[in-house]
Amino acid sequence: MSQHLLHTPEGVRDIYGKEYAEKLQVENCLREIIRLYGYEDIQTPTFEFFDVFSRETGTTPSRELYKFFDKEGNTLVLRPDFTPSIARCAAKYFCEEEGALRFGYLGNTFTNTSSLQGKLKEVTQMGAELINDSSVEADAEMIALVIQALKNTGLKRFQVAIGNVEYFKGLCEEAGLDEETEMDLRAFVSGKNYFGARELLIERHVEERCQSLLLKTADMLGDLGSLSQAGSMADNPRSRAALERLGRLYSLLEQYGVSEYVSFDLGMLSKYRYYTGMIFKAYTYGVGEAIVKGGRYDKLLRRFGKDAPAVGFVMVVDSILEALSRQGMGIPVPDEVQKIRYHRHNFQEKLAMAQELRSRGVPAALVPEPVACPHAKEGQA
Repeated sequence: MSQHLLHTPEGVRDIYGKEYAEKLQVENCLREIIRLYGYEDIQTPTFEFFDVFSRETGTTPSRELYKFFDKEGNTLVLRPDFTPSIARCAAKYFCEEEGALRFGYLGNTFTNTSSLQGKLKEVTQMGAELINDSSVEADAEMIALVIQALKNTGLKRFQVAIGNVEYFKGLCEEAGLDEETEMDLRAFVSGKNYFGARELLIERHVEERCQSLLLKTADMLGDLGSLSQAGSMADNPRSRAALERLGRLYSLLEQYGVSEYVSFDLGMLSKYRYYTGMIFKAYTYGVGEAIVKGGRYDKLLRRFGKDAPAVGFVMVVDSILEALSRQGMGIPVPDEVQKIRYHRHNFQEKLAMAQELRSRGVPAALVPEPVACPHAKEGQA
């Protein structure tokens, strides 16, 4: 028998038993808060046309997509990211809608890369998107929702780091960088690669003052006070407007009562190029990667025919589950299945017992007793 019949490919795995029960419980805890904030469930296909996730969209690079063809020869991909799918769906069915649209979703995403270092290629994500609202109040709602949802799973020690890509873009504009150089610099800054960033800026003959400002963004993190330093350094309206908006956001998060979970990181950037303003990630102990990622993407829906602002996030369910486990947080799961054994002659009695348990919400399974072999010798089982 081929070993491929029993084993899964690298980067995917089976989940069963108690672990799967715990995962479902975590999903329920997250979904409960998303619904409390007024978000309606939406489901998009597991695979879409390649153009939904193409380079122009600003999402996952083509080389990291699982691509295949349908019988008409169209290139299809397994979704690597929910946001473009939700944007497409909203543009198709709610193109004329001007009021706020709130969508929540759950599903798996797929990343085809060999550099995951033991990480999964298929992960479960739950998220929410708020469309047709450009306000800072909408940004605050996203952050508050994430914090309350994480707390609802039992997590206590986590932090949401918030940045604004407009601050970095303003500095790049001030330095006169073209789009290609900005993207290369973004990769260096987000990876905290100071040497690579400086070398790039020197090659592009960027003046020393602008070099210094751009390189310092990687170290601009901390509390609200760190933003005042950034404000005194930035000499362009775009960056200053981004800082002012972050200040208003923090004030709103204080009103939500969640500011203790928040910090700021002006060097935070994303591989997703569709982000246009606030960007955030949540981190906790026991997991190396962010357990939540999100931000504002006011130009993405335009690509699908609907000119509308939007903000949203995804929570990586598998990573949250791993964090809870490593932090020793118990996850309550439903009662174990009660096994009720029966013989043919007492089936009605045992069935009544099982039905009574089920009526009280206790799982019950009827299990037939093994029938003794009439030809078995004495002493044999």
